[in-house]
Amino acid sequence: MKVTSKPKRVIELCDFKVKYLKAKSNQVEYLTQQFLRCRNPSRLTLAFTGTYNAVMSPLLDKFGRVHTNLRISVTDRCNIRCFYCMPNELVQFKPRDEILTFEEIVRFVSVVATAGVDKLRLTGGEPLLRAELPELIRQLRSIPGIRDIALTTNGILLDKHAGELKAAGLDRLNVSLDTLDEEIFEKIVRRKGLHRVLDGIRVAKQTGFEQIRLNAIAIKDLTESEIIPLVEFAIEQNMHLRFIEFMPLDADQNWTLDDVLTGESIRTIIEQQFGELQPALRIDSSQPATDFEFADENAPRAKVGFINSVSEPFCGACNRLRLTAEGGVRNCLFSEEEWNVRSLIRSGTDQQILDLVRASLSEKKRGHGRDDLDFLRPSKAMYQIGG
Repeated sequence: MKVTSKPKRVIELCDFKVKYLKAKSNQVEYLTQQFLRCRNPSRLTLAFTGTYNAVMSPLLDKFGRVHTNLRISVTDRCNIRCFYCMPNELVQFKPRDEILTFEEIVRFVSVVATAGVDKLRLTGGEPLLRAELPELIRQLRSIPGIRDIALTTNGILLDKHAGELKAAGLDRLNVSLDTLDEEIFEKIVRRKGLHRVLDGIRVAKQTGFEQIRLNAIAIKDLTESEIIPLVEFAIEQNMHLRFIEFMPLDADQNWTLDDVLTGESIRTIIEQQFGELQPALRIDSSQPATDFEFADENAPRAKVGFINSVSEPFCGACNRLRLTAEGGVRNCLFSEEEWNVRSLIRSGTDQQILDLVRASLSEKKRGHGRDDLDFLRPSKAMYQIGG
């Protein structure tokens, strides 16, 4: 590889060249990683073009935050009923003709990728309930500029689908695992199935997924006893564990601040058992979690993260936007506003789609505002937005 300091830089790799005009140094490094991962030269050239365009015209909000991370809900349906997300009974799902098709999702992603979106996460509901999901992943994988695709799942169906997800090009998995105790599991999800989640994790590892994160919702007076077992499980499985504070996004609207088991409290419990935790290298400044490693050099080489969205909001570095299953653009998980892009996807121009996305970001607030006196919890629950 050769990089010159001239205005027209040339990056030579694998016997082909790509011209990069007035690139920022961090973009050169990004492109290098793209090149190393890409097996198709023609796709590589397109990926380069998309990256160059994104540098010139990124998706900015009025606070200067650049948005490169898109959460895509592929369904509002789920096969369990976690009380922090969904009602137990009489769930009202969107009619199927209101849910975006694969082609519509791909079109939207293709448009925002030209403005710098390069990281995707598929969510729900439970995304593995969406028929032929690997086909969507294959199509998203082919979009120029998309460098990372992840999926968040409850794990119940993971053992059946892990192989085809990997083959389709999925990079990473986040699996919800709040507890290792069947009784507590049933209290939270209001269904049976912990053994299926654990089977799914096991099969995903065997399939070759090297990046599997475990997400544990922390709920006061319920999950304290699960903290140490979950850390031990993550160490044993060599997985990255993240504790997430319980947020006011439950469909039953029973959440109170007293239900929040803070990240600071969890960290104290872990340190009492395993010794001091020290901050891990923060590779991505916009990631929602603060990750730690064990300070003792003889301690396990594992990471434990804390997503303290209630007690320590991290909105200042937010780079995320959301697309709901029915085609709503949301600039924040806690936003009460939603921009309907479905009609534009179906009959509008690419520029109109981009203009709508930019309009939504222009209205993005500095923070989610949970501590504000006028804070109103979102009328939609987590399963309706996309986790």
